[in-house]
Amino acid sequence: MSKKVYIAYTGGTIGMQRVDGRYQPIPNFLQQLMADNPAFHHPELPQFTIHQYDPLLDSPNMTPGDWSRIATDICNHYDAYDGFIVLHGTDTMAYTASALAFMLDGLGKPVICTGSQIPLCEIRNDAQDNLIAALLLAASYPIPEVCLLFHSHLFRGCRVVKVDADGFDAFESPNCPPLATLGIDVEVNWSLVKRPSLPIPPINLQTIREPGEVGALRLYPGMSARVLENVLQPPLRGLVLETYGAGNAPTNNPAFLQVLAEAIERGVVIVDCTQCLRGTVDLSKYATGSALADIGILSGYDMTPEAALTKLVYLLSVESNLDVVKVKMQQSLRGELTRP
Repeated sequence: MSKKVYIAYTGGTIGMQRVDGRYQPIPNFLQQLMADNPAFHHPELPQFTIHQYDPLLDSPNMTPGDWSRIATDICNHYDAYDGFIVLHGTDTMAYTASALAFMLDGLGKPVICTGSQIPLCEIRNDAQDNLIAALLLAASYPIPEVCLLFHSHLFRGCRVVKVDADGFDAFESPNCPPLATLGIDVEVNWSLVKRPSLPIPPINLQTIREPGEVGALRLYPGMSARVLENVLQPPLRGLVLETYGAGNAPTNNPAFLQVLAEAIERGVVIVDCTQCLRGTVDLSKYATGSALADIGILSGYDMTPEAALTKLVYLLSVESNLDVVKVKMQQSLRGELTRP
């Protein structure tokens, strides 16, 4: 029996058309391009169903509510398909892939996010290769994780960052090797793939119920305590603080640390992630890091800021106990972090 793949077409560059000199998503345009292209009718490809979202979104317009909508859509069709593809714009794809990984607990089938830098309608594009590779992987490789497929690499979804606005090699997974590499052969790093427990449990959907109360702030030299205080005002419940190097922040301004300590005291969960592309936060290495740990800031270890933010949004949505949230933020739930 032929494998079946469900495509959640949310929008993005892959299905856009140039209108008045600018790319924009056009309903049903992608489907027509695929219907007219013999490559998508090759007998080695699985059967696929395309569910087009209304409206189609360019990914900067994605919100946490859209993450939950995609997760719910996958769960509603979970039993009828062997794998799932989420077609998505590249700008915020790393956030969506991370959010889906946390919401789809107990996942036993592949969910692959992909898109393109050039639309399928252009003669020179990366859309066809990405989409065909995603179809083959979703149907034939039992990798039960939320992944991101781009430019012949399959990454763990909660480990990726967008690193190039112009090139086809747009994404990297700086602290975790690819789950699979597509060359002449498909080479899967099975030792990294998270295997479901046996017997495979039913999927547990936990959507985000309270979006919009988590933020991110990148430190810069000379940032005032006043700026930080304004960011930390209610209704903020969580903050990803992007610090220097191994998790360091200025300690020669007592007011700066006091603002952070007061926010933690009133229940704001603050997670320390490094601004560096690679490496990990170690709050015991320098005095400028241990001062943060002393007031209750949590280490994000080697999580990407995208994964840390979506994980914090997710946990604050499904957990009412802040102590549990803080413990789970420093545990690997979906392979999103590596503890020393």
